[in-house]
Amino acid sequence: MNAWMFIWLSVIIVTLVIEISTVALSSIWLTGGGLAALLVCVFGGPWWLQVIVFFAVTFVLIYFTRPWALKYLESRKTVTNYEETIGKKVRVTETVDNRKGTGKADYKGMEWTARARDEDVVFSKGEQAKVVAVEGVKLILERSTQDEE
Repeated sequence: MNAWMFIWLSVIIVTLVIEISTVALSSIWLTGGGLAALLVCVFGGPWWLQVIVFFAVTFVLIYFTRPWALKYLESRKTVTNYEETIGKKVRVTETVDNRKGTGKADYKGMEWTARARDEDVVFSKGEQAKVVAVEGVKLILERSTQDEE
C-alpha cells in the first residue's frame, strides 16, 4: 500500500467519522471525493490526478447533490419558535403545583409541561396564565392581570 492510498483511506475514514458524529451533511461530500481519488490511486493514476479527481468530485457532489439532500432530508425537521410563547396566555390543562411537580398548559394546540414562577402559586385546571419564560421544555407561568385579558 503506497502513501497516497493511505492518505485517501484516512480522508474517507475521518470524514465518515465526522459525518456520523454530527449528522449534519457537512463532510460526506469529502468522503465521496476521497473514494474517487482512492479508485484513481488503485488503478495507478499519478498523485496529481488523484488530487484533481478528489477536488472535482467533491465540488460536483457539493454543487449538485447537497441542495437536493438538504431539501429532502432537512424538510422533516419541525421548527419550533418557543420564544414566541413568552408573554402569551396559555390555558392550564393540568393543575400547576411546583411542590407536587405537576402541571401542563396548552399553547396553540400543543401541550407543554408548566411550572409557576413563584413556588407558592398554584394554577387550577382551566385557568388562564401568562408565560414569562421557557426553561428547556417547560413553560414558566405567572398570573394574568386584568389588563391583559
